[in-house]
Amino acid sequence: MTITIDTTVLPHTDPDESLAFYRDVLHFEVRNDVGTGAMRWVSVGPAGQPDVTLLLAPPAIDPGLTDDERRVISEMMAKGTYGWLLLASDDLDGLFERVQATDTEIVQEPTDQPYGERDCAFRDPAGNLIRIKQAR
Repeated sequence: MTITIDTTVLPHTDPDESLAFYRDVLHFEVRNDVGTGAMRWVSVGPAGQPDVTLLLAPPAIDPGLTDDERRVISEMMAKGTYGWLLLASDDLDGLFERVQATDTEIVQEPTDQPYGERDCAFRDPAGNLIRIKQAR
């Protein structure tokens, strides 16, 4: 028996902005785009990795959530503390230059970490933290 990670989910606040960011800045492939308006679910993923999908979804739509829980999710998204994603690139500095050339909020320039990784961090249009390390 094997178990693989197929899809992970990040919330979006504007599906068009999120789609443009992941497609045009990170060069992810668009796999699926369903729904309309703010109620859109957009599946993207890295080129050459068809078995790995990132689902960009409307936040706090689960009917089981209370109004207080929805408020907390909205507040956490506004602060950039709700969603995050860890990626790796074989050209961290080149990717960082591409991201920096946009209006993306930079959190950390490429840095050699004391634990042996070199990484950078920025936020996607919904405020999700994206941290990318240099692939080994």
